[in-house]
Amino acid sequence: MVNKLIKRYDYIKDLKDYVGSDFVKVYTGIRRSGKTNLMYNIIDELKSWGVNDDNIIFISFESREYNNIGHSKELDEIVYDKIKDVEGKVYLFFDEIQEVKGWEKSINSYRVSIDSDIYITGSNSKLLSGELSTLLTGRYLTINVYPFSFKEFLQYKNEVDGIELTNDSINRLYDEYFNFGGMPGIFSLGSDEFKKVALKDIYNSILFEDIVSRFKISNVDLLQRFTRYMISSTGEIFSSKSIKNYLKSNNIYTSEDTLLRYNEYLKQSFLINKCKCFELKGKKEMKILGKYYLTDHGFHHGLIEENILKVTKILENIVFIELLRRGYEVNVGRNKDKSEVDFVCKKSGKYKYIQVSYRLTNEKTLNREISPLLKIQDKYETILITTESHDFSKSGVKHINIIDFLCGDEL
Repeated sequence: MVNKLIKRYDYIKDLKDYVGSDFVKVYTGIRRSGKTNLMYNIIDELKSWGVNDDNIIFISFESREYNNIGHSKELDEIVYDKIKDVEGKVYLFFDEIQEVKGWEKSINSYRVSIDSDIYITGSNSKLLSGELSTLLTGRYLTINVYPFSFKEFLQYKNEVDGIELTNDSINRLYDEYFNFGGMPGIFSLGSDEFKKVALKDIYNSILFEDIVSRFKISNVDLLQRFTRYMISSTGEIFSSKSIKNYLKSNNIYTSEDTLLRYNEYLKQSFLINKCKCFELKGKKEMKILGKYYLTDHGFHHGLIEENILKVTKILENIVFIELLRRGYEVNVGRNKDKSEVDFVCKKSGKYKYIQVSYRLTNEKTLNREISPLLKIQDKYETILITTESHDFSKSGVKHINIIDFLCGDEL
């Protein structure tokens, strides 16, 4: 957890639109991505608007004070005791609420019986797939919380570490972000080795607390091997059969059903995200399996040996997650000749087509990279993102430097 807070403006800028409503605000995201600090951001905003401290109740089920709450009845006793002498609307914050059995009924009862505004966080994508989604049909808002963007990373380095943001320092900090990602808990660590150790610790907490414990996994070694395979294969087409054959070559035997189940667990814990394949001509989803990207690309550097051949895939990973942050629906694009467009992005009924390349060594490389974009028939924007500072825009394809893309508000 970050020792000092920065304001996560992208998450609190729309707060006034739904604060005080009877919609339950549900913040979901990978463990240690900054959801707790975001709750503090919201609480600070409420206080700045004149809400009294007594009207704000914050309960974190990862804290020592409340980690012994195992059932909703115990939670109810604490909540009703805390609000018994409070006048007016109460603002209830529950951090990592999935740790409490039967929490869904409690949340719904607070919404119905208490003059309240409710905020909850959780580290599992299925948080609202069960009883709560039935109880709260049409009465909740889901907000996906990602690790820090590059802009937030720069903000932290400036406001907390006191680093002046110049072209030179931004380029240097980009290298750090590229290698270690945006998990806020590692920012204050000095050495690269400490950062790697911290990333491994976060990875282990996700694996064991959000997957092994939750889904009662008995073959932990197989899960670990499968997960490392997925991390090392970020940005590549997923095939349970190829993974099965890889494990078989290492004398490890399992079924494709087991691997698909493990894949689903990794998605539910937000460790990985699926990018589906999209047929460009008919603009429809294809049946073939898609690609997977890490929610935070730092896990690759922290857990997998360095591989210079993977730098473009890591760059793709960074772009993919940034596009999700900005509210795009993102897919892999396939032309009729099977040439691939890295990302087909859709928002508000409009499309953008993006190709990602680490470096353009010559004109031949540039032509190869933009070729799939030039085959697209519609008139929507086509974009090439690279690490190059020189403008390589050509034939209607707009070239953007990766730092300019990450520091901008839109494409």
